[in-house]
Amino acid sequence: MSATTDDIRKKLADKGLKVTPQRMNILKAVYELANHPTAESIIGRIRENHPNIATGTVYKVLDTLVENNLIKKVKTDRDIMRYDGAIDNHHHLYCTQCDVIEDYMDEELDALLKSHFKNKKIKGFKIEDIVLQIRGTFDKC
Repeated sequence: MSATTDDIRKKLADKGLKVTPQRMNILKAVYELANHPTAESIIGRIRENHPNIATGTVYKVLDTLVENNLIKKVKTDRDIMRYDGAIDNHHHLYCTQCDVIEDYMDEELDALLKSHFKNKKIKGFKIEDIVLQIRGTFDKC
């Protein structure tokens, strides 16, 4: 996912967040690293140009971005927390061999899932979002 500095500034401002260099750089790193980066890989990217940024600052900003629906957390089978800059409705293809996560978009599947759960009504539970993690292995592994 690519976003300009102005796009990132607008996304932060639209959520009522103060536009700080830390927030700008961290959100930009999530977008640039694309494939669901870990906090460690985000820190590595940030430190290329800002070597003195504190690890705690990065984690705090990531939490703020998640709380404000600018990014999502994605946990792998190996209990590794990853971050997803794509907040539109999509699912994940998760490779159990190499731990790679790729976005999977399928409008037909989305419609099927919504219809299924609309008709099934789970007693005492309100569905807010449906996100599948489809596990398997990629040919490239």
